[in-house]
Amino acid sequence: MSKHETYSIEIAGVKRDLRLFEIKPGLKIAILNILGDTELVQASARDLAVKVKDVDYDIIVTAEAKSIPLAYALSAETKKPYIVLRKQYKPYMGDALQAETLSITTGQPQVLILDEKDRELIAGKKVLIADDVISTGSTLQGMRMILDKAGAIVAGEAAILTEGDRAQWMHIYSLGHLPLFTE
Repeated sequence: MSKHETYSIEIAGVKRDLRLFEIKPGLKIAILNILGDTELVQASARDLAVKVKDVDYDIIVTAEAKSIPLAYALSAETKKPYIVLRKQYKPYMGDALQAETLSITTGQPQVLILDEKDRELIAGKKVLIADDVISTGSTLQGMRMILDKAGAIVAGEAAILTEGDRAQWMHIYSLGHLPLFTE
């Protein structure tokens, strides 16, 4: 039995109790961690695929790491390939593109990297950005910067959940919205 505060939510017909996490004094967020949650990932991908069915895109792009299962499942549902923007450069990545973002959960800057081989795959292509939760938009902004540098066109943006200022995320294809928890 957990002694942590939680927020109950239903996503794509799947109920979960999300743990509340204090990111700064007086402000908590509900943490959605889809890693290992096959039931939620598959249900979310199925419902998101329906929501984005009228979006004209060639490839799905996500950022490492928590949203990788979503990108894979959405790829399987839509029969569209996916690319993962990495957080650490490896020598085999060649002439990679980079952008820096600020993570809300760690409060630290993070780098997003587009591998040279993936860079060639998306040049001139229409892209659907996919993420688990869009909160501040900093990761989204970093993904957009890299895609712009690579010559890709952002055709749409999708997430399992949005968080915070709902009006800011009206253009996002999502399955629900999380409030911010203030004291």
